[in-house]
Amino acid sequence: MANMGIIGWVVIGILAGWIAEKVMKRSHGLVTNLIVGVLGALLGGFIAGQLGYGTDSLVISLLIAAGGAILLLAVLSLFKKR
Repeated sequence: MANMGIIGWVVIGILAGWIAEKVMKRSHGLVTNLIVGVLGALLGGFIAGQLGYGTDSLVISLLIAAGGAILLLAVLSLFKKR
């Protein structure tokens, strides 16, 4: 995954944000999905790294990014309800 260009990271970010949007039953636009997906990828990558998981697989990277995005949306929803 380290050799993937900026276009690849944008595509992963959009897909991860879209997956998180569908799982969390939200409705966002493309730019919001990208932001959530990229931030989720950073969060998921950090957590996966701390747990000792590393990958060069596109599918696993997408799943880690989507998991981080879902976690991000779940945490944000806790603060939004207050």
